[in-house]
Amino acid sequence: MKESGIGTDPIGQNLIKSIGNVCFSAFVFSVLIFTVIAITYQPPDPWLQSAPALTRLFTETRNATFHSDNSVLNTGEDLPLPTEMFSSAASPLASEMPVTETSIEIVERRIGNSTGKDGVGCDEMADGQVNCSDPRVLVAVEKFNLHSFKAIVFFEYQAPIAGSRPDECDVAWRFRNKKEKSWRKYRDFRRFRFSVNDDCVYEVLHSDGWHSGINARRPRSRPSSPKGSGPKFIPFVRDEEINDTIPSLGSMSNFRKGRYLYYSRGGDYCKGMNHYMWSFLCGLGEAMYLNRTFVMDLSMCLAATYNPSNRDEEGKDFRYYFDFEHLKEVVSLVEEGEFHRDWKRWDKTHKRKVPVRKVVTHRVTPMQLKKDKSTIIWRQFDAPEPENYWYRVCEGQAAKYIQRPWHALWKSKRLMNIVSEISGKMDWDFDAVHVVRGEKAQNKQLWPNLDADTSPDALLSKLKGMIIPSRNLYVATNEPFYNYFDKLRSLYKVHLLEDYKESWGNTSEWYNETMALNKGWPVEFDGYMKVIVDTEVLYRAKTRVETFNNLTKDCKDGIGTC
Repeated sequence: MKESGIGTDPIGQNLIKSIGNVCFSAFVFSVLIFTVIAITYQPPDPWLQSAPALTRLFTETRNATFHSDNSVLNTGEDLPLPTEMFSSAASPLASEMPVTETSIEIVERRIGNSTGKDGVGCDEMADGQVNCSDPRVLVAVEKFNLHSFKAIVFFEYQAPIAGSRPDECDVAWRFRNKKEKSWRKYRDFRRFRFSVNDDCVYEVLHSDGWHSGINARRPRSRPSSPKGSGPKFIPFVRDEEINDTIPSLGSMSNFRKGRYLYYSRGGDYCKGMNHYMWSFLCGLGEAMYLNRTFVMDLSMCLAATYNPSNRDEEGKDFRYYFDFEHLKEVVSLVEEGEFHRDWKRWDKTHKRKVPVRKVVTHRVTPMQLKKDKSTIIWRQFDAPEPENYWYRVCEGQAAKYIQRPWHALWKSKRLMNIVSEISGKMDWDFDAVHVVRGEKAQNKQLWPNLDADTSPDALLSKLKGMIIPSRNLYVATNEPFYNYFDKLRSLYKVHLLEDYKESWGNTSEWYNETMALNKGWPVEFDGYMKVIVDTEVLYRAKTRVETFNNLTKDCKDGIGTC
């Protein structure tokens, strides 16, 4: 028995050791795999899909272009921004003090210490006359606005000005919607009617609508018409916060000292806006990686899908759609025309030409160009599609080094002024439904239920349980027939983008400001502009109903993509 025990013990020990070795090897192997993944993983760009997914979408679809849903379009201010962007050094937010209940109480105490019951304005109001210069009038307006417009942050009230009646004052202020992630501010001015109680406290009895306080608006300017046969400007109120002038390089010595990244026009031209942004931000990202100034062509081509003519339209100005002022504050830029003029001037006046490195293929990576000392790195995109797309530069290994600066690309402040006007005319108190129809509703193979699920009867039935009757209902849609949503009017106060045509009509600020950019010629309010405004008004609604989340069981990108 003893010999048998001695013979079996080593076998058991060896078995235990073998199992332990296998488990330890598996553990080491798993740690090795995890370490490799951790080292090689590169976070995707802050966009709706990861970089590889977008690349697949580009390369797998017809002509390798971006065929995503264009009914909602996002730019940098729609994305969550890094905390450091809102530091005191980077953001004007740090120096702005919004009007709050606390700040109003401080002003009231200050007023109370300087005036009593018989202070300025009480006796006059007893005769039906408001002294608009009385500081208590402005306090009453600030309290009224805070109570009435919960979705708004108020800044910088101007001194009240007499209205058209003895008991009225016009007041102007600047504001920002709480849902807006940028630090831009907008302007409103309204007319208020007042009463005063026995304690000499003013109360607002009534407030008129958006931009009703015409005596408090800025004076109208009369810009001179440019030379030539272009039409004359209509006098207008200019948004003084917009500064999208083209920056100059200055002296010739500044040009020679600079380092530039120049992208020739490629196959991205006249593609959809999502494609344009994906490629454009690749170029900006490479310029930032190489620590170079990006040479930018402000002339764009708007794809046929956004135009009633169903034709591509060239000669569109980047500043019609995007915030050039913000872009040039964030990224080092030079406009292509300015760049060419200085380049030619240097070569004409100097025997030694400007050093240029021509890159004829996207396969030359940004990492290979990092140490290049040439004044100009000129990427040329002359290959056939899809080899001539700008975004190809940021594929492969380059994706680990190039970060697209989404935070630099915001929508045009001029278009956002229209968004604020439409929202303000609904007193910032509205709900919205996003109804995607168009080509998707006609394609029964990919979206078999969309047409029926977004029919007027189906919409009315579904919205009853989501939005309270009698509310302001904004319908953001690509449905071309204006009267398509008439059935909704039985329950809601329906608003469509076409109801606000005066916001871009020939007497509007937008009309005159874009005409100034276009050398005195009117600019069409095109399909892409409409999508931008529709999207942003939709975002500001108190309750938002989406097509593919709420109205239909079809997938956003068709069958089998949910």
